[in-house]
Amino acid sequence: MKVGLFLPQESHAREAIEAYETMTRVAQEAEALGFSSVWLFDHMNSIYQPDKLLFECWMSVAALARDTRRVRIGQVVTCNGFRNPALLAKMASTVDVLSHGRLEVGIGAGWHEQECHAYGFPFPDTPTRLRQLREAVTILKALWTQEHVHFEGRYYRVQGAINQPKRVQHPHIPLLIGGKGEQITLRLVARYANACNFTHLSLEELQHKFSLLEQYCEEYGRDPGEIRHTIFVNGVLAATDEQAHAIVTGGPGKFSPEEMRVRGLLGSPMTVRQRLNKLEQAGVDEVIVSLHSVTKREPLRLLAEAFAA
Repeated sequence: MKVGLFLPQESHAREAIEAYETMTRVAQEAEALGFSSVWLFDHMNSIYQPDKLLFECWMSVAALARDTRRVRIGQVVTCNGFRNPALLAKMASTVDVLSHGRLEVGIGAGWHEQECHAYGFPFPDTPTRLRQLREAVTILKALWTQEHVHFEGRYYRVQGAINQPKRVQHPHIPLLIGGKGEQITLRLVARYANACNFTHLSLEELQHKFSLLEQYCEEYGRDPGEIRHTIFVNGVLAATDEQAHAIVTGGPGKFSPEEMRVRGLLGSPMTVRQRLNKLEQAGVDEVIVSLHSVTKREPLRLLAEAFAA
C-alpha cells in the first residue's frame, strides 16, 4: 500500500512567497517521511473559499520537480478543458525531465462549470467533455511515444507534431484518469490509463468499481493488473481516536465522523493503519490523502506512522 499526500496548494497566507515555501516544505517533509507521492489539483481559484490564494497547478508541479528528489508528483486531476492536449503533452514531457522521471499525469473531463465560464473556457455538456477527453488521452500517448503525430479528431487536430524530449519514463509517462462514471469514464480507464482515481467511496462502492473496471479490461483484451487503483480521501489524525473525532465534530468539514470512518481516514495511527489494511484488501494500491492541518508537522508525522507501522 502506497500513501500519497495532497499538498496545501491554497492558503489564507498574506504573502504569496510564504505560501509557496510552506507548500514546498510540506512536499519535502512528505518525501523525508516516506510518502510515495505528492499531488495538486487543477483549478484557477479556490472552489469553496474564493478569497484564498491558489497556485496554478502545472507551474507548481514544475517547481516541485526541482524542490524534491525522490517523491513522485501528480495531479488529481488536470482539467482537460484548460489546455490543448498537444501542449499538455509537451509540458508533461518537460516536467518528466525536470523531475528525472517522477511525474504522474492525472487528467479528467472537468466538472466546475462556473469556473470555466469565469476564465473564458468553454464548458460543453458531459458527453461532449468525455469525447474530448478520449481524443486528448490519445494525443498525449501518441506524442509521448511516436516520432511524428498525425491525428484528425472531431475536437482536436495534430498535423505532423514532433515532441522532443518525449519523456524520461518508458514506455511513457504514467497516465491516470480520474472519475467515477461507470458507462464511459471507466471504459476510458480500461482502454487508455495506467491508473484510475476515485474519491470518497466506501469499501463496497470501491469493490464494485474495481469489478466493473476488470470487466471492461477483459472486453478490451487488457490485463487489469496493468491499472493501479488509487483513491482520494480526507484524513484527520490525532494521538487518540477521541481527539480525532473531536476535530471533525468541531470543524467545518463536509463529512461527519461516521462518514469519515466509512469514506476517509479518521483516528489514531493504529486505527488509520487498520483502515489502510482494509483498503488494501479491497484492491486499493495507493491512497492520496487530503490531510487536516497538513501544514503542521504533527498530523503529517502521525500519518507517516500509520502507514509505516
